[in-house]
Amino acid sequence: MGAYLIWGVLPFYLRLLKGVPAADVLAHRILWTVLVVVLLISGLKGWERVRAALRQPRLLLMLLASAVCITINWGVYTWAILAGHAIDTSLGYFINPLVSVLFGVVLLGERLGRLQWVSVGLAALGVAVLTIERGSLPLVSLALALSFGVYGLIRKQAAVDTATGLFVETLLLAPMAALWVAQTPQGFAGWPPVTTMTLALGGLATAVPLLLFGFAARRLPLSTLGLMQYVAPTMVLIEAVLLFGEVLDPARLAAFCCIWAGLAVYTFSLRRPVAQPAQPR
Repeated sequence: MGAYLIWGVLPFYLRLLKGVPAADVLAHRILWTVLVVVLLISGLKGWERVRAALRQPRLLLMLLASAVCITINWGVYTWAILAGHAIDTSLGYFINPLVSVLFGVVLLGERLGRLQWVSVGLAALGVAVLTIERGSLPLVSLALALSFGVYGLIRKQAAVDTATGLFVETLLLAPMAALWVAQTPQGFAGWPPVTTMTLALGGLATAVPLLLFGFAARRLPLSTLGLMQYVAPTMVLIEAVLLFGEVLDPARLAAFCCIWAGLAVYTFSLRRPVAQPAQPR
């Protein structure tokens, strides 16, 4: 719940950085996350696990791929919040669990029951409704759902603990992030002190919920995680409409209704032992 609540209030944090380019926010987020995880691993005396991970070329390639996916996810999310598209991010994270279910079927050979296929079909219908009404695909929502779905798929296969995996991912991204920050007019310390402190908080805002989620995922039933993961996008949707002044137009509402119906069907199907459902993350 701690992880989902932090993700649910993340838009408030990002909106404090209005005026800072999304790419700059992303680069600082990566660099400060490295520092946070370094302190954590040092406190937990986990450097032997890090060294073991760095000696495995296949694992490094997997973590490089997952790092690319999470960078796309973070970058799109940051841009969308700063540009006033919080509703689209909420839609993306409602779609994500059903995208992950579909990945499990197509890529991992998992089987779905009829109700679970219905849930995937309803999500596809929601995307189709929005596409037809707007005349274009909901790119922000799909980018978030697909990037996090692929990230979860890769991390599901990578034999590494959460803290080590996050450290290696951000370590691989850090050189590009540092080069990006170095070439910006503000550099590493050119922002006002309050802005610099806010950027630094991105490390905690990134590392803490991921570590909490990783800790919980190893100890809670899949059905519990499946139900709780809707907390964050629900919070973001409410914030977008009631606090940020975004409009929930008829096309978006129709898409949400289809996807909510699909999630309800999928959640109900978890109570029936007809098939092995895919893990949502």
